[in-house]
Amino acid sequence: MNPAQGWPFWLRFALTAVLGALVAFGLAPYGLWAVSLVALVLLAPLFLTTETRARAAWLGWAFGTGYFANALSWIIEPFLVDAERHAWMAPFALIFMAGGLALFWAFAFWVVRRPGSQAVRQAVFLAVTLSLAECARGYVLTGFPWAGFAQIWVETSAAQLLSLVGPYGLGALTLLATFPLGAALAQRGGFAAASALTVGSVVLVLGYAAARPTVVATDHVVRLVQPNAPQHQKWDLDYASLFFARQIEFTAATPRPDLIVWPETAVIAWLGGAQPYLDVISEAAQGVPVFLGIRRGDGPRIYNSMIYLDEDGQQQGLYDKHHLAPFGEYVPFGDLLAQFGIYGMAASTGSGFSAGPGAALMDAGKLGKALPLICYEAVFTQDVLSAPGRADFLLQITNDAWFGTRSGPYQHLAQAQMRAIEQGLPMMRSANTGVSAMIDPLGQVTDALPLGKAGFVDAKLPMPLAATVYSRMGDVPVILFLSALVALLWRNARRKHA
Repeated sequence: MNPAQGWPFWLRFALTAVLGALVAFGLAPYGLWAVSLVALVLLAPLFLTTETRARAAWLGWAFGTGYFANALSWIIEPFLVDAERHAWMAPFALIFMAGGLALFWAFAFWVVRRPGSQAVRQAVFLAVTLSLAECARGYVLTGFPWAGFAQIWVETSAAQLLSLVGPYGLGALTLLATFPLGAALAQRGGFAAASALTVGSVVLVLGYAAARPTVVATDHVVRLVQPNAPQHQKWDLDYASLFFARQIEFTAATPRPDLIVWPETAVIAWLGGAQPYLDVISEAAQGVPVFLGIRRGDGPRIYNSMIYLDEDGQQQGLYDKHHLAPFGEYVPFGDLLAQFGIYGMAASTGSGFSAGPGAALMDAGKLGKALPLICYEAVFTQDVLSAPGRADFLLQITNDAWFGTRSGPYQHLAQAQMRAIEQGLPMMRSANTGVSAMIDPLGQVTDALPLGKAGFVDAKLPMPLAATVYSRMGDVPVILFLSALVALLWRNARRKHA
């Protein structure tokens, strides 16, 4: 007998929201993955108590809202940078973001729930359907896959499965290893099948992780520059020269590296008028190539860009960010909303930044080809998978000052680690306020500069591994498999109730 069966619905609703919040403690910076697993196991008994689909949907929404409210609590930080203009939006942003994303989960719970169906079968159905809902969250509209279930595994051996099945596959395995077990414990039936799913997942993780190759370092040394410019001072002319001088000092330091990387929008000038700045950078670099972030204009359009300066200080590469942050870098119907004083937080015009043409490779001289990612783009597997060829390394420049100092910067770093594992490629990461890091193809941080510290780190560039299964196949096999499994489970459920 399910112990939660006789509890009032309001209590089950509240407990489900609490369980969602607990699952989010598996994410960085906490990394309490065991808490996440226990909370996921305990969710199944509450789900099985729902008498109707409507109530199941409400529990799904409560679970998602609790989860995202905790996982995305950092989202209030950007609104506090210019508190006079934006602070009033902060609570609405968190409430609407958490509640809105939870609708994906509510729909999954609504689809699955059929009172009277076998408990473990329903739990499997829910795990698969919720996994598909997570796929949709990563792709629908512009997508927002931040805080996926797979992210709780970044610092464990389980993360290596990202190179085989990607984040949605690993998320599905997480749910399949927990939901059926919770259902079996609650209903005291189907324990053998549920245990087989859990044990099978553990065996797959340990076996695959043990088979992953060893990473070897190259002789190339990369300098990652971190000026630590607080967002409220970054564009202040009274402070901009100080932050630029810091980066020049770090760039000129000896011994000399093979490559220098500055963070996103590292230069206050626009590219068209930045030549005096670029000359100073080139002089400080003393013949070492430099990647750096800068804004540029092209007629009425503005772009968040990355450029490459070669050994002679000449610009030899340009990349424009193509996956922009809605309501940050641009606002839908921005020109109209600008008439009411509503702008994107990083934009000064109504329409905000324009999107570049798409993923591209940049030549980095003797270090090979770089796949550039600016800030938010490292969150999206599809942005990396859409590259026109295989890079030798991933290169992320970012301005994490927007994310505050609590969970946001650490979660952003964790997702960069995931992209490295998925592709079997090292990643260099230069962040304005941190964490700047060199990440190897197994997702391990080999060198880093902590959050909130001005300085630089000289790190050896790891060798890339062979192309992974996931880098060749992407999300399509996992989505097709989950879809086929949902169709099969749905048909069996209809037959049982016919």
